[in-house]
Amino acid sequence: MLAVGIAAGLLLKEYVFMLLFVGFLLAMRAFLIVRSREEGWQMTIEIVSVNIGKPQRVQYRGRELSTGIWKTPVEGLLHLSYSNLEGDGQADLVHHGGRDKALCVYAYEHYPFWERELKRPLAYGAFGENLTVRGLPETEVCIGDIFRFGEAVVQVSQPRQPCFKLAVKYGVPELPVKVQETGFTGYYFRVLQEGEVSPKDGLIRVFRHPKAVTVSFANRIMHHDKQNAEGIQRILDVEELSGSWQETLRKRLAGIGNDAPH
Repeated sequence: MLAVGIAAGLLLKEYVFMLLFVGFLLAMRAFLIVRSREEGWQMTIEIVSVNIGKPQRVQYRGRELSTGIWKTPVEGLLHLSYSNLEGDGQADLVHHGGRDKALCVYAYEHYPFWERELKRPLAYGAFGENLTVRGLPETEVCIGDIFRFGEAVVQVSQPRQPCFKLAVKYGVPELPVKVQETGFTGYYFRVLQEGEVSPKDGLIRVFRHPKAVTVSFANRIMHHDKQNAEGIQRILDVEELSGSWQETLRKRLAGIGNDAPH
């Protein structure tokens, strides 16, 4: 009986030790997650594809128009300038391209959803994006976040606003509205430092904006919760927000103020 008691005691001690050890591991994991969120530590985000394309002339509803929505995956080094990626171009320079919208980014995770919706396989660059990325959807990236991309440094400037060119490409008139409703819009990078880039480089987050306004939140306020003055102001408090979005949201906020009862 004494031997049985000793064995039981030893087993109990081992069990308690294992519980303490597992608790320590879980505590360390939680600590590292918090630190990573506070300090912006990130693993390299995979760039599934880099896509470029020049504007094309196409027929749509009986008229000819120019669009840069068609992009083709490319390999190798490309120069990323303040305005765009080497070999890439936009037709409508009022709504696309320029310093605040030098690169369009889209999450690979959304592709299966759209393949089901559109009932067809989709090649990379399907949404006119320059970078198809894995692990950085709209819910996980904030306006003002900064990333290293090869020799270049880029910053999130605004969500992408889907335009009718998506309808032109796929022959689905309601597609831009569907993209807007899902929140699977993608987003834009401005270029803070020019340089050579390639798909193999990946994206490394070097700064996480302290305001923590995600692209997903900005989409919700812009397209769904349009009268949310507090939400609008929260987005406007991010100085790195693109000029076009600042202008739109300031006008909306002023309108909400004018409509308030006196």
